[in-house]
Amino acid sequence: MLPLVEELVRRGHQVVYATEAAHAATVTGAGARWLELPSPPPFTPPSTFGPEAVAGWLRHYFAALSGTYPVLRRHCLSEPVDAVCYDTTNWPGRIAARSLGIPGVQCFPHLASNEKYSLDRQLTAGIDADGPEFVALAADCAAFSREYGVPLGVADTMTVADGLNLVFVPREFQPAADSFDERFHFVGPSLESRERSESWSPRDPDAPLLYVSLGTVVDGHADFYRACVAAVADRPWQVAVSVGGAPRSALGAVPGRVEVRSWFPQLAVLRRAAAFVSHAGMNSVMEALTYGVGIVAVPRTPEQAANAGRLAELGLGVRLDAEAAGAGELRAAIDRVASDPAVRAALAEMRRAIRRGGGAARGADLVEGYLR
Repeated sequence: MLPLVEELVRRGHQVVYATEAAHAATVTGAGARWLELPSPPPFTPPSTFGPEAVAGWLRHYFAALSGTYPVLRRHCLSEPVDAVCYDTTNWPGRIAARSLGIPGVQCFPHLASNEKYSLDRQLTAGIDADGPEFVALAADCAAFSREYGVPLGVADTMTVADGLNLVFVPREFQPAADSFDERFHFVGPSLESRERSESWSPRDPDAPLLYVSLGTVVDGHADFYRACVAAVADRPWQVAVSVGGAPRSALGAVPGRVEVRSWFPQLAVLRRAAAFVSHAGMNSVMEALTYGVGIVAVPRTPEQAANAGRLAELGLGVRLDAEAAGAGELRAAIDRVASDPAVRAALAEMRRAIRRGGGAARGADLVEGYLR
């Protein structure tokens, strides 16, 4: 959402961005005024994301967000607010806007949901509505409703269409895109200032570059990182491996053409990459597609699985089972996304689709038009 903030500020609008203290500097750097939200309680992601784990996570996420509602409502009562622009998972933003009659702008950082296609249904598939975690979540919603005097059921914490809905993926990537009504606009991703500010250079500018990253949520998986290195050990690839919170020493000795870091400036790496082994989180997917980089997707969560399935369906990458992908499977997938003419053609067309989406500039146009 930060590129949208930057564009609105550039046009002279005042933007107040509510988030926890860890992101205050990033928000103010984008030109917004920071409104502090309480930090969420700690959460350790499970090693596998089955229905029971997802149900537990949903309840944890509810607890993390419910405390933000009084802060948002109090702010909207304290000064004039023309619109509340919120991430689709941040249901307190929607509830605060509706309770006060303020126009809402819902932002989707992932695939959008409606009656025809629902990411929410995929996320909650297999969860027993009578199971203890889901029953407890329903009770949490009822308690919230009583405390604040607003109707809230479990369905209200999922995707509910608003007056304006901005989807940060291109229309061509969205399943069942034609089933979404005129309230939904597929503006695609925007990289904006990050693209200009991030820098990194490979050790060998002439060798093909493989980038490996499983995101910032799930740590560990040293065996998988070692398999990625082994997959191209006899090839002229250089490799950048982002291990997140895992110790770099967990990979053991690596060849000199393999660079291991806790974190890379991802846009700068993707600009030079020929292939990307990824968890298929939507930010990473859109950033790779912006640069035309083929993706070997190894998803671990339901949302990532949906993204990986779409990549494979559109010929933009290869999906592998995260628990079964060995060096041989990875080698074949890397070779395919890097050199298959059909994959390269599909990537070129998706890059054009991303440019057609309009990004943050079109998003700002839509917000201004909606409020007028």
